[in-house]
Amino acid sequence: MAKFVLAGKANCPYFAKAELLADLLQRSLPKFSIHKLCMHPNEWQQWLETTCKENGWQHEHSPMIWRELINRGGKGMLLGGFSDFLEHVQAYYGITSDMTTELMMKIATENLLTRELCMKEEVYHQSLIKPLHIWISSALNPTCYILIPQLFAPGVFRDAPTISLHLLDVGAIEEDLQGVRMETEDLALPQLHKCGGEDEEESKVKVSERYQQYGRLIDERAHKNVAVIVAGNTLVNLKCSLLLENAPSVDSGHFVGMATQLEYEARAHIAQKLSVKTADVTDVIVWGNISGSSHVDLQRAKVFQYEGAIWGPLDFSQPVLKMIYDRKWLQTDFLNLVSSQRATVASKSQRATAISATNGIIAVLKAWNCNSSAEEVFSLGILSTGQYNLPAGVVFSMPVSFQDGRWSVLSDVIIGDEMRAKLQIAADQLREEKDLASRTRKDTA
Repeated sequence: MAKFVLAGKANCPYFAKAELLADLLQRSLPKFSIHKLCMHPNEWQQWLETTCKENGWQHEHSPMIWRELINRGGKGMLLGGFSDFLEHVQAYYGITSDMTTELMMKIATENLLTRELCMKEEVYHQSLIKPLHIWISSALNPTCYILIPQLFAPGVFRDAPTISLHLLDVGAIEEDLQGVRMETEDLALPQLHKCGGEDEEESKVKVSERYQQYGRLIDERAHKNVAVIVAGNTLVNLKCSLLLENAPSVDSGHFVGMATQLEYEARAHIAQKLSVKTADVTDVIVWGNISGSSHVDLQRAKVFQYEGAIWGPLDFSQPVLKMIYDRKWLQTDFLNLVSSQRATVASKSQRATAISATNGIIAVLKAWNCNSSAEEVFSLGILSTGQYNLPAGVVFSMPVSFQDGRWSVLSDVIIGDEMRAKLQIAADQLREEKDLASRTRKDTA
């Protein structure tokens, strides 16, 4: 079968003439096929340059016609413009065109009006789509390869009919970001409206300046109901603090630092100690500096399915602190295991702990989108307003629960003198990080 592609400007009379000739051939010849690309004059030049560059062609005017050779294992073969197409048709099929100039101009005018009408309809239909916009920085991090498909899993964004992804990475090679975009599109996700890769210019500015800039962009461009989750292995609390400080028009409660991964790592070691599954351990609390001086609090922690002296139904739980009698393990080995877990996993797998990081992010997103129990406890870095007599104005990890799409700090957690001393160490460290970031900005100003 002869497969041809006819492309040109909607207002081009020679495109109109080639179009009618192609229609005649398609009606007369059962093995002749034509595909038409009718473009607005404003779209034509950029499309022409891009197409010619991709195929190694040279062509300057409308229309452009080529023959597809895909069935033969090759790329398209450029014929040229209308005159070249007419010469080919006359030689192979003995058919010519006697269209008058007046008719050519009339059809070209109609083509342009039709194309403009189609473009208006496209704009209108696009305006009806209200996608949820998700921005991911450090998009080339291994976590994103696991996170992106999970964002479209049932229960994460239940009320979002479509999602637009925006991928950013400082100093990224454009082709790398485009590769992630292409892989995302290859997933054929029904909810995916659009995925764009947007590289940021390489910069030698400190983390503090970059997150200040992110905060200002959020303040200027984001919806005021935006939800921001900061995850990672370094300066999580500080980054969250810089974002919310530079986005004053957005409620500070919409910014959280993710301690969930650290919380899950603690649950995993407790589960191993008690010979249960990690999911059977709940309500572990992480206080303080998520990527620094933090404290794992087990006063509310519960264990299900523990084979001890007392046994009950599936929903029966027991306090973890009463099931673990080895206090020395809790005060030394347990804390060391938790603090080194990520490094241990990375050394064994030779890659970042992307799966557990993704799991923590998704858990918070589900809870924030009304897909969790109000009794479920999460540890999040949030802006302290003086809860538990903690210093105000510092992003501090503390226990929260979610209800109706909003989190609230638990009020019934007991803080004894020993724990308060540990939390004070974390608070001092967080203030030092903020002071250092502030001095760095002044030095570079």
